[in-house]
Amino acid sequence: MNFLLLGPLSVRLNAREVHVSAPRQRVVMAALLLNANRVISVDRIAEYVWDGAPPPSSAATVRTYVMRLRQSLGEHASARILTRAPGYLLELGEHESDLGQFTAHRRRAAELSERGDLEGSSAELAAALALWREEPLADIPSRTLRDVEGRYLQELRLQTMELRFDAELALLRHAELVPELVRIVRKHPLREALVGKLMLALFRSGRQSEALDLYRRTRVLLVEQLGAEPGADLREIQRHILSAHDRPRTPGPAEPSAAPGSDTVWERAGRPRPAQLPSVPPLLSAHAGAMARLEHFLTTRAQPAGTVATAVVTGRGGVGKSALALHTAHAVRESSVDGQLYADLGAGTPPLTAHAVLPRFLADLGVPRDEIPEEASERESLYRSLTSGRRLLVVLDNASSTAQIRPLIPGSGGSRLLVTSRRRLADLEGAHTLLLPPLDEAGSLELLGSIVGPARVGAEQRAARTVLAVCAGLPLAIRIAGTRLLERPHWSIGHFARRLTEAPRLLDELCAGDLGVRPCLDADHAGLRRPAPAGVDPAEVFTALGAAGDCSVSGTRVAVLFGCSEAQAEEALDALVEANLLGAPHAGRYRLDPLLRAYAGEHAQAVHDRPFMRAG
Repeated sequence: MNFLLLGPLSVRLNAREVHVSAPRQRVVMAALLLNANRVISVDRIAEYVWDGAPPPSSAATVRTYVMRLRQSLGEHASARILTRAPGYLLELGEHESDLGQFTAHRRRAAELSERGDLEGSSAELAAALALWREEPLADIPSRTLRDVEGRYLQELRLQTMELRFDAELALLRHAELVPELVRIVRKHPLREALVGKLMLALFRSGRQSEALDLYRRTRVLLVEQLGAEPGADLREIQRHILSAHDRPRTPGPAEPSAAPGSDTVWERAGRPRPAQLPSVPPLLSAHAGAMARLEHFLTTRAQPAGTVATAVVTGRGGVGKSALALHTAHAVRESSVDGQLYADLGAGTPPLTAHAVLPRFLADLGVPRDEIPEEASERESLYRSLTSGRRLLVVLDNASSTAQIRPLIPGSGGSRLLVTSRRRLADLEGAHTLLLPPLDEAGSLELLGSIVGPARVGAEQRAARTVLAVCAGLPLAIRIAGTRLLERPHWSIGHFARRLTEAPRLLDELCAGDLGVRPCLDADHAGLRRPAPAGVDPAEVFTALGAAGDCSVSGTRVAVLFGCSEAQAEEALDALVEANLLGAPHAGRYRLDPLLRAYAGEHAQAVHDRPFMRAG
């Protein structure tokens, strides 16, 4: 089985070519191929099929097209098209499409280059380029698909050509490159990277005047058409030529092609290597095992072709997800030879969208800010193109939904994605999820002792346990409690324990500087999903729990209180569990720890017309 996309769309099954004749089915097939091993939504497919103006019935019609496409492909091939919310996924091995093979050749080229084998790297890049037959997507009747994905494929091809030219220049084959570079520069006269390579090839072939004349003509063209001077890289090449810094030469008979272990090709491409990981406080010893599992997954897990190793660290706010993820990211950064990208998606109000983050990522990857596309789909395609075949680590902190993440998943080829979220993100296809629980009593005592000193904790162990019981194993709350005690050496731990247990508003006590438990709980409450039209509002249930002031509640009692079915009550309680505002049920009862009970009580104080409730 072989799906061909780098030219006219074609499917070959056991030496038999299957022609998908229906125009819109070809659009669907191309969209699935371009997103192989990734879920593509029905809405996105509809945008491609109807060129940005889908009719109201588009979702049903797309499902019909997929059904007919499966029938056209036959039983074996059609089984690869899987239904996955919110759309479809085409499951392909790396060798089963020309685009997958192209990506594999690029990856092997990068690996060979890192080992100093420029000859092998150049050969792999040439093999990748040989897979291109004609203009891709030319036979696909979708302007939107050609504009978005076609541009992505062309950019990928040009980047691969540039990398091969870099390898050949490093191997001192400048004279042989000149005819090919002249042809491609004529086709792309404003692409400064290609112009620079032709200038070097000309100069090293003893044609200095032609190289400088090419620079002058390119500068005139840039000024006339774009109103911009040549970039810094092109100016630097001109300066080197003028100073004869890069003198023409030919390889001697015994001269090695490149120093072993050099990064010549992929470093000469001039691409920045971002290193954006923030600093992080010391790792909690209780999280060492979780970090080891994450590190093992990110460094040893072999991924299917076309996919990216993705790990999600989930848990309630303040449990230490970000610290764990960043410790892991710092530990594996050496394997991310092309750099690390970082974004705190929860830093803004409202949370940052991928559309807001992509321009920064693209700029960090070397795209001039005035060349970053305005259209979201074009930004995504360019981002995938720039990250394809590279080994990046992308860390997305405090994600609230999968929609924030999908456009920021790097292109395939060795990159890794590490996400933290209070949500499980079950709809993030293929992600490895690690649930980070609160600390147990031993871990909590160790953390408090590391802040205020083991001797102080040892002298008042009963009071320390009271403080930690209120903190509910939440590292953020324990750090705040420890900070308050550290700032007030005249307080005994017993005095602080009494303040916590007797305070009318417990969460007011758990604030220190810009740290507080309440903002974490506010974010969880704001993220509560809305009830179904006939359902019970989880926010109202939470407020009622605060009015009761009890530690636990059953679904039966909530059903009685709200006059609803037990199924509706369970749905509302499960929504609170999902939002980390209620503990998972045990023996039919949902539990609130002291922090959640205090927060629910604050909500109840603001609402005076709620019925008083006792959990049953």
